[in-house]
Amino acid sequence: MLRSATRRIGSVYDRALAPLGINIAQFSLLRTIQRRQPVSLTELARSVELDRSTLGRNVRVLERLSLAAMDRGEDDHREAAVKLTACGVEILEKAGPLWEDCQRKIETQLGPVKVTALQEILRSV
Repeated sequence: MLRSATRRIGSVYDRALAPLGINIAQFSLLRTIQRRQPVSLTELARSVELDRSTLGRNVRVLERLSLAAMDRGEDDHREAAVKLTACGVEILEKAGPLWEDCQRKIETQLGPVKVTALQEILRSV
């Protein structure tokens, strides 16, 4: 049931972000990179709760879209570090209002009681 709800809500965000060429998972990853950049793949994987190899594949997709770049870490040259490109920053600036609009619409559609219940459910998982 929770997976179904996640997919349905995710599809709302995906449709809103589609004109920018990204989906909600990519948007979330870009936001996390933005907050922590430059960030090592290991630290980023921990932050987004993905294994390092899955995260590496996701970051390479962002690289192919010219939204993120990987380089050697400043502190540890053995570790890859990720940061946003200028294009990545621009996409986030455009995507932020779209995400906020979706968030408002979903919260309005659910109403405050259901939003609070959903938050409580998510905290308990």
